[in-house]
Parts: sequence; structure tokens; C-alpha cells
Amino acid sequence: MKCLQARFAASNFYTNVGPILLCVNAYRDVGNSLTLNSTRSLPLSPQLNKVVQEAVRQQSETGYPQAIILSGTSGSGKSHASMLLLRQLFAVAGGGPETDAFKHLAAAFTVLRSLGSAKTATNSESSRIGQFIEVQVTDGALYRTKIHCYFLDQTRVIRPLPGEKNYHIFYQILAGLSSEERAKLNLEGCSPSTLRYLQHGDTRQDVTEDSLRFQAWKTCLGVLGIPFLDVVRVLAAVLLLGNVQFIDGNGLEVDVKGETELNAVAGLLGVSGAALFRGLTTRTHNARGQLVKSVCDANMSNMTRDCLAKALYCRTVATIVRRANSLKRLGSTLGTLSSDSNESVHNQAEIASQHASTIGGGTNAGSKSMAALNNAVKHATDGFIGILDMFGFEDPKPSQLEHLCINLCAETMQHFYNTHIFKSSIESCRDEGINCEVEVDYVDNVPCIDLISSLRTGLLSMLDVECSIRGTAESYVSKMKIQHKHNSRLFDPKSLESRLFGIQHFAGRVIYDASGFLDTNKDVVPDDLVAVFYKHNCNFGFATHLFGSELKALYSIENVPRGISFRISPTSHTDLLNGDEPVSTLTQDFHTRLDNLLRTLVHARPHFVRCIRSNSQESSNRFERTTVMRQIRSLQILETVNLMAGGFPHRMRFKAFNTRYRLLAPFPRLQRTEEKLMEDCNLILEHVIELMSKEQNVHVATNWAIGKRHIFLSENIRQHLEKLRTETRQKSAVLIQATWRGYRFRCRWATIRREKELQTSTINQSTITRATNNGARPRPQPIAGTPPPDPNEKCDNKIIQQTCNLFGLDGAAASRSAE
Repeated sequence: MKCLQARFAASNFYTNVGPILLCVNAYRDVGNSLTLNSTRSLPLSPQLNKVVQEAVRQQSETGYPQAIILSGTSGSGKSHASMLLLRQLFAVAGGGPETDAFKHLAAAFTVLRSLGSAKTATNSESSRIGQFIEVQVTDGALYRTKIHCYFLDQTRVIRPLPGEKNYHIFYQILAGLSSEERAKLNLEGCSPSTLRYLQHGDTRQDVTEDSLRFQAWKTCLGVLGIPFLDVVRVLAAVLLLGNVQFIDGNGLEVDVKGETELNAVAGLLGVSGAALFRGLTTRTHNARGQLVKSVCDANMSNMTRDCLAKALYCRTVATIVRRANSLKRLGSTLGTLSSDSNESVHNQAEIASQHASTIGGGTNAGSKSMAALNNAVKHATDGFIGILDMFGFEDPKPSQLEHLCINLCAETMQHFYNTHIFKSSIESCRDEGINCEVEVDYVDNVPCIDLISSLRTGLLSMLDVECSIRGTAESYVSKMKIQHKHNSRLFDPKSLESRLFGIQHFAGRVIYDASGFLDTNKDVVPDDLVAVFYKHNCNFGFATHLFGSELKALYSIENVPRGISFRISPTSHTDLLNGDEPVSTLTQDFHTRLDNLLRTLVHARPHFVRCIRSNSQESSNRFERTTVMRQIRSLQILETVNLMAGGFPHRMRFKAFNTRYRLLAPFPRLQRTEEKLMEDCNLILEHVIELMSKEQNVHVATNWAIGKRHIFLSENIRQHLEKLRTETRQKSAVLIQATWRGYRFRCRWATIRREKELQTSTINQSTITRATNNGARPRPQPIAGTPPPDPNEKCDNKIIQQTCNLFGLDGAAASRSAE
């Protein structure tokens, strides 16, 4: 703690704990934090540069995928650090920030940050979209980038928490639109205080700043080739939908309060007002094979309206992500874009294979398909460098289902860190009979993860069951407490409210309100509403595109609508069960994507960057000891320091160790055989210890141990090995260059000597000439073969007269001139 505080006071915000980097967020002004270009004027820290260079080096040497994992609580500066890392990565492998690839990625970042960031109670620039930026590297050069998004916080679109804000883009639209654009979008006179989806949160707004950010956002949409008017029409429709309210009428049908807004929304979405009204207020049911239509009550109609608003927003974000990833991507001929924004590059081979087997046409078409398949397979096996900026731990009040998923993600990332840093190191030492003097007592958070996500009795699985039987929030909480009454991670809050429950997370205790859990988890929109946007009824192609997969599945059978539901979140056509009910819920979908992310990380070499927020008020250059101490404990920084200082955090196979460090030992003494690998390891280390003992002021531990299959190294000896290796390679490179230059010089010595002699002779001649003339300008030499004139010799008058007669001149005058 004292170390971090002293470094913070000296403006050193980055601290290394072995290979792990700690970043303390100082909340310094960085301009528009929503754009990647805002980091251009900032100097890059040597520590962040080292992380990127190490990832690039390992990827180029081994071809093994690399993952830079940023973790920390909300507001700790993960997104800002990821921008700096990405900028440095482009500087190392991508050609710099002036390339088209960087400009394209910067534009995508700007667009997604406005769409996916919002002000929360603890963070004014909180990312509500988790991101994994996958940078494909081929032959040491950046090949392409892909952004995987994990959009989650859907409820914020319709109902931000008290004191928080909706997504930044809504306030930017209201501040940045011209009067003509406002008129076209039916937003005249609208403000955060008059729009229902915004007025329940924090309505304060910096109009000047939001207007500037809106112009940058609009420009970046153009860079990505996305029509600005298409996107802004949908966003305006979402804002106006909140002001459409349904109330119970005198008869069976419901009445609408805000009919002007309803017609405005219908016009923006390219459908008729009557069709949109029917889609929101009627529901088709399948009763034993008979289709029955019914009229929804006001409450159900308002819920359907909110589902439409969330669906429009989520699908717009997903469409923009797909568009950003489709530009300059591999295999653009592999078919239409999938509606799954999280499609991995490693799935492209499968997509190409499916396309190759079904494509029609002649030989030319088939050859193109096979070429695409071969390229996909080739590049799918290439290494990548990924930057992971996922959700940080949060404790809002009240905490909703989205926050439970966010905290599950934070728990999972913490578990991944524990496994890679602590568990694997300790278990490997135990398995190979290595006695480590330092026992690291870390906190394993597996019980909390099991409580939330275990297959049958986890809170998320129990929630899915409760949704399937149409239970209530009270019944869900009651069953949960009975099932896990002996689990110390689950506790009862002081309030006796039947919908509240508490979980002891790795970073603190959080109380959740289950009131909206079931509705949020269902995550469905009825087919009556989806059918409204069919191409024959809707003249706005972008709105039809947003529901493209669902409409394709829905109209594959004649009866439309037929009483089925689709996900609010976008799904691909293959995820729809022949047009029947959706196959997953919000929590199932999130958990599946989190598992896929973990599978990617497991096969990559991780580099950890642990982010810490310096204070809870977001004040510049303020170090709050209580806030920092809580994060140090939850991130288990002290346990990491103990392991790096006295344990064996690193292990290498004998062959890998020999390959990397054998240049440090006397070459003739190495055995260089498979059977003598262990002896060679001992020889290398003994020679290194001997070299270290000759150095002055070396006070580091040199712990290492030989196991059955690995050699175990302390952090100190690893750093010294790397230092000596770098110095040896540098000296060898200098020696090789000097030897080669000497050899070339000797080969050309005869020619160089003649040139030097000729040059010396010329210089000497010039020196003699200048000395003879005493520094004056030399007289012109006579023409060769012509004797110099004798000044004492006089001209013959007879010759002068004959010459003048020949040219018709006066001879007498010429004679007088000569005399």
C-alpha cells in the first residue's frame, strides 16, 4: 500500500509484480474518453509497452495465441488501458496509427463506446458492453482485427437506475441534431426531462460536450460505411416509444396515451400506425392446434412496447458490430453476415465448409469457394493477440439480473487468474515433488461460481426453471434459499423483503432485487410484433434487416403469426428451432458465450493487467487508501507478491528451457542430447549463478528446482535469465555485425586502397598548385602545340599589309596599331 501510494504521488501509475502489471487509475483528463484517438496525445508508459512487446515476441517466436486480460472493479480504467494497449499493438505490428486499419478500428471504437457506455452511480463512463478485441497476426504483421461484443445491460434502455443515466448516444442525439434533423425525426421540443426512457434517471446534460461527441460519432459511422439516417431513425423511435403508454379502456381493447408518438414511431420504422398498434396490443395463441387471437391488457401491452425498444436497440448495436467486423475481413464471399455478433474467427473454417458444400454453379464458383475454405483454415490456425476488457465488479442499489451476470463474469475472470497464477503453480510443485518454502494462502472463489452457475442447482438454472413454469419472484427466492440454506455465500439481507437475497462475492457483499428477474430472463418478443416488420408491410429496409433471421423462420410456414416468441437479443437462423420457441434465455446465452470465451483464453498465453481505481469520487490525482485497500485485498495482490518473491510461479519443460537459455552456458560442456536435458539445465543454471556472483550489489534470491518434467523458477531467477539472455544476444549481434563488416572491408581493401591513393594524389596536386600561385587564381594554360608569344619579337610590316589586303582592311592603320 505504501509502495503504491508513494509511486502514485510521483505520477508513477504502473507497477510490476513480476510479469503482472498493476494500473492505478488517476482520473486525469484525457479528452473525449469515448474515442480511441483521444489517447494519441498521451505518452505510452514503458510498462504497457513491455506487455505488448512481450505478447508480440511470444506470438512471433512460438505462434501461440496471446491474451492480454484486464480486470478490476468498475471505474478502474480498464477501457482506457485497453485503448493504450491497442494503440501500442498497432505501433508494433500494425504499421502505426496512420494506417487505414487503425482508422477503421478507431471509428468502430468511437461508435460502440457511445452506444455501449453509460453513467452509473460509481462510474461516469461505464462500459456496459464487454469486449474482446481479437488481433490476427500473420508472419509478425497485423492481418486484421475483430471485435467480439458481449452486450448485456438491456434494462437500461427502458429504465436506468435512480441517479444513473441511459446510454450516452441518446443524450448526444438530443444535443447534436440540427433543427431540420429534429423535425425529420419528430424530436422537436424533446429533452431528457420530457422523454420517459430518460426522465427517471439523471437528466443533467453537458450539451456542448455531447454535441461534439455526436459529431465525432456521426463522422465515424460514415467511416464504417453505415448510413447515419438508418441508425438515427431507429434510435429516435426507441426514445419516442417510451412516451407511448397503454391504458385500460372501457371495452376489451386498450386505449393509447400518446397516439402522436405512436404514429411518429410507426413512420420512423416504415410501418403503418394501425399495424404497429395491433402488433403491440394483440397476441396469438396456439390452443391445441387452433390459432386464437386475444387482446392484451394495458400492462402486457406496455411490456411488449418495452421489449420492442430493447430489441431495436440491441439489434442495432449487433448490426453495427457485424458491419465493423465485415470490412476487410477474411472470406467476404463466405455468405451473408451472421446475426450473431460473437462469431469467432476460428469458426470461419466451418462456415466456409458449409458454404462450399451447398454452393451452386460451375467450376469457377466451386474453385472460389475452395479457395475461401483454404484461406479460412490457414488463418484460423494462425496465432492472435487478444485484448480482453470485460465487465468489472459492481454493487448498485438495487442490483438486477444484469448485475448478477456482470458479477458472475468478474468472478469467472478472478477464478481464471487464481487458476493460472496460484493453483497451477502450487499443484504442479506438489505433483512433481517440489517443496516450496512459501505457502500462498489464496481465496478460491469456486463456491461462489458454483452457487450462481452450477448445472442443476445454480441460481441461473433455477431461474430458467421458474421461467418455464411461469413462477414469481417470491417463489424463486424462496426455493433458492431452501436449496442453498447451508451455503455460506448466500445470505439474507436485513430487510425482510421476500424478493431480496444477498451473495458474498470475492469483492464484497451484494444484495439483489429479484423483482424483474423473470421478465428480463425470458428476453422474448412475440411473433405478432415481429411480423409487422415483414418486407411486404415495412418500407424501411433497415428495420426489416434487424429481424431478418426471425422473419425468415417465421414465414417458412404459412400461418403467420402463430403464437411463438423470439429472443430480444439477435439470434442466427441456425439457433431458431425450426421457427419454434427460442432455445435459450438471456442467462443461458450469456453463460454459453462466457464459456466460449474461457475456451479461447485457455488455449492462449495470458498476460494480466490488474486495474485499480484510486478513489470513489472520480477525482483527479486523489489516492483514497480505503478504496485502494479494498481492491488490493479482493484482487489478492499481496498473495501475488508473496508468490513472486519466494515461490515458484514459473515452470518450463526441460527442452524448452534448454532451447531458450543454452546460449548462456559454455557450449562445449553441453551434452545436447534428449537423454541429458536435465544435466544441461543444471549446467546452465550453475553457470548463471556463477555469473551473478561476480556482479556487484546483487541481492536477489536465486531459487530454482528440478522436477520430474519441468524446471521450476522463482521470479527473480527468471528475470536474471532473461536479462543475461538479452545481453548475450546483443553482444552476439554486435560481434556478428562487426565480423561481417570487417570481412567485407578486407575483401574490398585493394579497391579501397587504390581509391584512397588516387584521392590523396589529387589532394596533394591541388595543394602544390595553390602554393605556387600564392593563393591567387591560376592563369589559363596555353593551348597544347602552340608556342607562347615572344614579347620582344616585332611584326613584319610586309606580312601585315598582305594580310590586310586579303581581308580588305587598311594596312597602314594596322601597322600603327601593332607598333
